[in-house]
Amino acid sequence: MAKSQPTKGVSKIPNKVLYSRISYLYQAATYLALQDDESQKRSTVKNALRSPVEDVMEVEPKCEANITGGLYHPLSRRLITDLRSVSLKGLMRMSPDMKHSICKNCQTLLMEGTTCTAQIENQSKGGKKPWADVLVRKCNTCGLEKRFPLETARQPRRPRRSNQEAQTSKPQS
Repeated sequence: MAKSQPTKGVSKIPNKVLYSRISYLYQAATYLALQDDESQKRSTVKNALRSPVEDVMEVEPKCEANITGGLYHPLSRRLITDLRSVSLKGLMRMSPDMKHSICKNCQTLLMEGTTCTAQIENQSKGGKKPWADVLVRKCNTCGLEKRFPLETARQPRRPRRSNQEAQTSKPQS
């Protein structure tokens, strides 16, 4: 019997089913979080257009969402919790971008302006060191702050710097 040869062009991805499940859960959580944001915008416009007479005639109070979460917010958080459990049980690593967009404390999807605020801090003396810039994301749901260093071009070390200065100062003939 001959050896079976691997098919050309087809790469075997371990745990492909789990990767697709994680991708689906992340996309669904993102979609629900965006729907939640849009529904809050629509409700504020709708409330602005209402007359005072309609407010008085309203019999049943509507269930209004608070600032940090809406109708789909708990469902989005549940999907992210499931996503984390699938990745932990399957011993799979999430991409850093995906990790940075999820709050570790409350499993909220971090979207700038709606569920989190982002600032750039530089706690060096007077902010003189540009390589000390840090992106700080604060979750509006639980208040957790996450810090991520920003990539900036660093100055070359002193021996290399002196070599570069010597090369640039030589007049070309």
